Amino acid sequence: MRKTTKYPVTGPNSLWQVYKTLSFWKVAKNFVVIQVSRYTPFIPMKRWLFRTFLGMEVGTTTSFALMVMVDVFYPEKIKVGRNSVIGYNTTILTHEYLIDEYRLGEVVIGDEVMIGANTTILPGVTIGDRATVAAGSVVHKDVPAGAMVGGNPMRVIFTEKEMIARRLKNHG
Repeated sequence: MRKTTKYPVTGPNSLWQVYKTLSFWKVAKNFVVIQVSRYTPFIPMKRWLFRTFLGMEVGTTTSFALMVMVDVFYPEKIKVGRNSVIGYNTTILTHEYLIDEYRLGEVVIGDEVMIGANTTILPGVTIGDRATVAAGSVVHKDVPAGAMVGGNPMRVIFTEKEMIARRLKNHG
């Protein structure tokens, strides 16, 4: 199960009430920074923008491909380890605005993680070190370290143990 905190609301759906819980100016600043980062081909600049202006934790030599969309409301809840690759057009969410509530949850991506293109990562999940997420996946639950996962709904394709056995078989 994802690790999110639920906040009930009354009246119109929770997205209509977003500026009761967030500053409009914070969202506007985040939007501009995210749009600049989506289109820049300079990986060190993206990391700098994410760390400096969005409060994200981003490890050394981690790469964000073009068009990656991080959460516009709560990007500071995203933590990415070192030497990971976040594929083209991936979306990383830390919020869910629903009818009667909204939910917030950290997204933690470990070291040396490979996220394929067009992946969506939902709030409250952890992706373990050295995991691989296939392109086009919806990450709706935690991913074990070293595993290969994919699909919608996401499922484990290979565990870390099976991946090691495959590598040994192919190289031995």
